[in-house]
Amino acid sequence: MRLFFSGFRKLTRRPASWVTLGLLVGLLALIIVAVGATANGANTARDAAARNLVTFPGAYGRILEFITGLGGLFAVIYGAAIAGSEWGWGTLKSAVARGESRVRYMLLSFASVAVMIGVGIVITFVVGVVAAIVGAHLANVSTSGLGDSPTLTDLPERLARSWFAVVEEGALGFTIATLARSQLAGIGAGIAFYFGESFASIFLPDIVKYMPFSVANAALTTTSSGATTSGGFGGAVSALPADQALVLVGVWLVGALIVTALFSDRAEITG
Repeated sequence: MRLFFSGFRKLTRRPASWVTLGLLVGLLALIIVAVGATANGANTARDAAARNLVTFPGAYGRILEFITGLGGLFAVIYGAAIAGSEWGWGTLKSAVARGESRVRYMLLSFASVAVMIGVGIVITFVVGVVAAIVGAHLANVSTSGLGDSPTLTDLPERLARSWFAVVEEGALGFTIATLARSQLAGIGAGIAFYFGESFASIFLPDIVKYMPFSVANAALTTTSSGATTSGGFGGAVSALPADQALVLVGVWLVGALIVTALFSDRAEITG
């Protein structure tokens, strides 16, 4: 536990933690407020869709979808930045020289990342709800659904699903940077993987729905079937049932951490 808390304190002081969170929060708030401000009450399809974004209780789910979707990209970058720094800055080498287990050190480092992701999701969600309330007032939309009891009852489960999904995406970036032993290479490869999966959804939708970012998005919904997730580049992927997707999220997460552990245990440490 000492190593975990030490890693967590280290992350709270890292600029990458607050820059990543600030960008995600800023984008979410800007988009929601801008959408609310431009929903002028006309009966066009565009304005109806805009009002839908700031209408509660549905706004809760759409905020979480945004966090899991775009937030997944930020999680990949963040995970890669943290893992890459362990190699590039020589902190892993120093820990091993003190007698720490490589596997234990890397896994506890990722556990710290997972907790930071959880903190970031909660902060982003709260800011998103506030922005949606502001957007609703700008769009002259009632906020009577803000206290909808069934939605609020389901909210903790959906937040937990979102955290689990985003942690899986962060684990991919963490593993890629570990294999590359470089921050820049890990971030670049992670971004390429994210957009490559989106692009592949146009041509290989039946395969892409099992890929890590697609299952992360599918796991967020509480419906059992018939859902679709955004495939990027104008495409849509028929999503897996939420519970099945959640299992695959766990498989991708555990698989990524196993690869990280095996590589860290056998790799030559330089720097």
